[in-house]
Amino acid sequence: MSDAEEQQADLARAQDDGAPLDDSALRPADHEAPRPADDLVPRSEDVVPRSDDHEQPARRRGKTVHGELANAGHRVLAPDDAEVEAYLEVALDAAAPERPHVDRPGGAVPRGEGSGGEPDTVVVLDFGSQYAQLIARRVRELHVYSELLPFDTPWPEIEKRRPRAIILSGGPSSVYEQGAPRPDPAVWSAGIPVLGICYGLHLMARELGGDVVSAAKREYGPATITFTDESPLFAGLGREQPVWMSHGDSIVAPPPGFQPTAETASTPFAAMADPVRRLYGIQFHPEVGHTPRGRDVLRNFVLGIAGARPTWTPANFIESTVNEIRSRVDAQARDSGGSGLVICALSGGVDSAVAAGLVHRAVGDRLTCIYVDHGLMRKKESELLRGTFEQNLGMRLVMVDARERFLARLAGVTDPESKRKIIGDEFIRVFEEEAAKLGRIDFLTQGTLYPDVIESTTPETKAAQKIKTHHNVGGLPADLRFTLIEPLRYLFKDEVRLVGLELGLPEAMVFRQPFPGPGLAIRIIGEVTAERLDTLREADWIVIDEIKAAGLYRSLWQSFAILTPVRSVGVMGDGRTYANVVAVRAVTSEDGMTADWAKLPYDVLGTISSRIVNEVPGVNRVVYDISSKPPATIEWE
Repeated sequence: MSDAEEQQADLARAQDDGAPLDDSALRPADHEAPRPADDLVPRSEDVVPRSDDHEQPARRRGKTVHGELANAGHRVLAPDDAEVEAYLEVALDAAAPERPHVDRPGGAVPRGEGSGGEPDTVVVLDFGSQYAQLIARRVRELHVYSELLPFDTPWPEIEKRRPRAIILSGGPSSVYEQGAPRPDPAVWSAGIPVLGICYGLHLMARELGGDVVSAAKREYGPATITFTDESPLFAGLGREQPVWMSHGDSIVAPPPGFQPTAETASTPFAAMADPVRRLYGIQFHPEVGHTPRGRDVLRNFVLGIAGARPTWTPANFIESTVNEIRSRVDAQARDSGGSGLVICALSGGVDSAVAAGLVHRAVGDRLTCIYVDHGLMRKKESELLRGTFEQNLGMRLVMVDARERFLARLAGVTDPESKRKIIGDEFIRVFEEEAAKLGRIDFLTQGTLYPDVIESTTPETKAAQKIKTHHNVGGLPADLRFTLIEPLRYLFKDEVRLVGLELGLPEAMVFRQPFPGPGLAIRIIGEVTAERLDTLREADWIVIDEIKAAGLYRSLWQSFAILTPVRSVGVMGDGRTYANVVAVRAVTSEDGMTADWAKLPYDVLGTISSRIVNEVPGVNRVVYDISSKPPATIEWE
């Protein structure tokens, strides 16, 4: 990959609503139209390829504050900036609770042709590619449910999902290396269509009798592929297509029964197929935006070769999920003699809102939502939440004013991890006190998302790295006496938003940017006080106000202010000041796993700075954070 190509790749990043940001001005008109709710995953710009698969030479990596190598292999496994709804995860260093299989979509109802049954599934086996999540998202864009599993998932676990097809991702290894990751051999003989991508292609070749070697000429970045056989995988694509390559190994002899179906100038076996066994492999990456017809390749495989039904839509998801929740709650109430009461901790964010909306549709007034106002929220957050849930949606809502309790416990604390643990611990105390007043509670609703599951240290992932204490999957109390309901556990963020629209939640709630569970406490560097919270709240309000006024809010993953511990000299009027420095952070991302700083127009930045300095007492300087993730994180603490 040339330096120019690397720079071009660095500049492009994925957007929450699919509108790319560049070094020029953002166009407000491109981002204001409401998104259609006809697809569970809207089309979006891709995470741009960075050639991080097995062909990339080893790089020196630094260490995290915990002493671990930064970026454990192929990506930073820490969605630490993802929205946190319940805060329960940060209180205790406990193992993740048991989760029933019925939390999978359709897991509690029989498979059927109607919308209420289990959707057709495509399993994606993750061999370490930075694009593995993106493959799963692309399949879901075809209205087909996909699930990302570790590469060595035993066949019985795969078979339990009754997959219509299996996709093998790329990865950083070479298949001829000792200890290279391999799937359960039953994958090859199960009679289920398999598509191998890059490393997955090499696995298919080597495991079934072919030969893979280190290539004399490696391919990084754009290439032109020529289709040499009328494979159904490439139906309707024409003879030549631009694709994105990222490999240093190549097939020199395909396995018995396979025919080459595509080539490039330097790769004679750029694709191969054994249509009798329905095994297909491709050297290029169809999931990334730099392969313009890549979605068509995946469509040909998923809908054509595998024959999967495109029933994965918001309406169908809601119907099946509501039925599952109602069945679970009713069954446990019958078996235990309880009332099937459910509680949900609300944060005001989209994830907890949608989770609550699904449960409320299933059980009605048996759901009580609890909102703990810890005083660390943004300006007018509590008012918005009350108006949405209590007045507009008619849910039972308990609002607890615990601001003084949290401030008292945070007094004098400056360490960010200590802040998070204190907030989580105090939240549990308040939450349990309020829950006890309601009587016997059987279920707790959480807004856990699929990236939380994929990237967390749980039995469902093979490797994860603690960068910060974060999200909902781990850290729940070991003696948790509720059964968890996690209706969003297998959804990506964009899917959650579309389900929220289908549920009738207001757009102002559905399209809100992620907000961390510990709130403004981790956007105040240093001690959290009532005065500093007021300063940050006002500055943050201005940032959001101007971002929205410029029509840029939905094009950004997050935008906010940080109150730094730095004070600087300034001049206001005819006098010298020594006041606070506020930092502004705005990033673009697709799921919070990686992010790039937003190239906001200068006039927007200028207006934000001018308003903060003039309208927020005690601030005389504003700076803009131009760090990407990695190496930085989105939040400062």
